[in-house]
Amino acid sequence: MAQSPRLHAHRRFSHAGSFCSRWHPWLVTSNRISPGSAPSPCQRSRKPEPLEHIVLETGHGTDPAPSFPQSRGLPLWNHKHPHEEKRNTGKIVVTTNVSLDGVVQDPDGREGFRHGGWFAQFGGKDLEAWAAVETNEALTSEAILLSRKGDECFATLWLSRTGEWADRLNSLPKYVVSSTLEEPKWSNSTVLRDDIVKEISTLKEQIDGDFIVYASFQLVRALIEEGLVDEFRLVIFPVVLGAGERPFGDTSDTTPLRLVHTQTVGEGLPLLTYEVVRDAS
Repeated sequence: MAQSPRLHAHRRFSHAGSFCSRWHPWLVTSNRISPGSAPSPCQRSRKPEPLEHIVLETGHGTDPAPSFPQSRGLPLWNHKHPHEEKRNTGKIVVTTNVSLDGVVQDPDGREGFRHGGWFAQFGGKDLEAWAAVETNEALTSEAILLSRKGDECFATLWLSRTGEWADRLNSLPKYVVSSTLEEPKWSNSTVLRDDIVKEISTLKEQIDGDFIVYASFQLVRALIEEGLVDEFRLVIFPVVLGAGERPFGDTSDTTPLRLVHTQTVGEGLPLLTYEVVRDAS
């Protein structure tokens, strides 16, 4: 088995694919969020990037409900299920768009991947409902956890934008994992650079709410390896790409999951929410 990634700020990884377009390709394939053309997303890095990055922060407030169409209803991220116990700590949530076979690479087609562009091609009319779900997720989260490269890309995409979704993302506390980053680019950001596992664990104890993880499947793999992920939210696009980068890789052990919520976004995009099962027998 290949050596599993560990969550150390000094460890170097190869980050394939565009961080921004992989998690929010709707922004670079549409100008419906705000007037004017969307800024160019960060492109694939040709050199190994350090797994330095996490930008988070805590934000509380009363934001208005999303103004996007609510096709088939918005997900209730704080939904209760039979197995759920009262939670007094933060929850790390990995949220992403994937093809049916788990590919996240080049959703907007800007990387030159031969199967790129699948987000708009197979999302179609359901993307308005998808944007409503993303907005609701931001409104009900308390912080963002991401990589150094993610910080750079999301700052490029969001800082110049306004509106309910953009305002919420820009105001949320953010934590960037990095051993070299001095000045994060996205607003309200804090760099985590020392004992990352301890720092994230401490944040989870201090903040009662969701930490959403965008971008960098290498960061996701490291978080899984350290047992820090609590939930996965996957929007499944109706296509089997057959090749491309996937968010999950080799780990030293299995990660048992429990399906806790399902929803159809629009008419054809399943949203599956899995909870990590602790101490599974």
